[in-house]
Amino acid sequence: MKIKAFFLLIPVVLFLASTKTYAQSITSQIENYLDNLKDSEFSGTILVAHNDTIIAQRAYGLASIEYDVKNQIDTKFNIASITKMFTAVAVLQLFEQRKIALNKPLEEYLPDYPNQIVRNSVTTHQLLTHTSGLHNFYVNDLAMIKNKDYENISDFISLFANDSLLCPPGTKYNYSGSGFMVLGLLIEQLSGENYYDYIQKHILEPSGMTKTSAIQVDSIIKNKASGYTSEFGKSENLKRNDYYLTKASPAGFYYSTIEDLFKFSKALRNYQLLNKATTNLMLQPKVKGYNTHLGYGIDIDNRYNQTIIGHSGGWYGIHCELMDFLDDHYTIVILSNIDDGGKAGASKVADYFKILLADKSENE
Repeated sequence: MKIKAFFLLIPVVLFLASTKTYAQSITSQIENYLDNLKDSEFSGTILVAHNDTIIAQRAYGLASIEYDVKNQIDTKFNIASITKMFTAVAVLQLFEQRKIALNKPLEEYLPDYPNQIVRNSVTTHQLLTHTSGLHNFYVNDLAMIKNKDYENISDFISLFANDSLLCPPGTKYNYSGSGFMVLGLLIEQLSGENYYDYIQKHILEPSGMTKTSAIQVDSIIKNKASGYTSEFGKSENLKRNDYYLTKASPAGFYYSTIEDLFKFSKALRNYQLLNKATTNLMLQPKVKGYNTHLGYGIDIDNRYNQTIIGHSGGWYGIHCELMDFLDDHYTIVILSNIDDGGKAGASKVADYFKILLADKSENE
């Protein structure tokens, strides 16, 4: 019997050995890639973790081009729409507490919302999945929001409250920053807390995210990267992106670091922010977006040989990626203070990791 048990163990031992060898090979390739990546190719920071342990962190390029200040591992970057993940988790925490039903119209919770059609027909589910029909006010109203101070979430609402819907609610995917602003109102209404206070207390602190915050556009903050826009790869002459930014909101523009976003990823996947059932609900594909499927406030990318979950953040002078490779348990965080046209900079770095980790044809 002992001999039989020994031979039964051989396949397990061989599998574990091959898995360890594969991980070592991947780590070696990643370190080689990061060591050879040039400042001229990428400006920002990169974190790589495996099995929730950081295996590499690097910084490249300049946080301030005009003052020749280099990016550091702990430099704070504007994360744009990655912020939407914080908002989604906050809403789902209230769902867990039975303070909100995902498929009831907004009038149940925001009876004074100024647009009657939205109030009577749009649901939280639709807001979380970008199927509400609301516009993306950051794009449509850019000329109105520049260089303006917004103290409260409600201050943003007047920019889009009276807009007509792009489509009947629930019928079509349209990426919507406006929808996440409305989710911010819901969080305040149902929690009795200011949105920023809620995120700090219930998302950032439980995750150990001590370097993440909502920073005013004109704030002077130590070790914060300035953003520079190439107009998404169209121009070789970079410009400061202050003109295009607003204060952080439920739809975007918090500042964070690679390590803090890794902590958020780990807390979310390990059920520290939501229970297992609600986490699984968040990560279940709900609709097809422009490129990937979406859960609740999170991308579910099934285009590769394993599922990648996370979110991107893209705006003038900003390109960020938070990616969790579910099968092989790698987490990649990429923060850049220069936008690109999809073939250079942060886009090229993200594509490298997607091919290496999730398109295994080169490694099998």
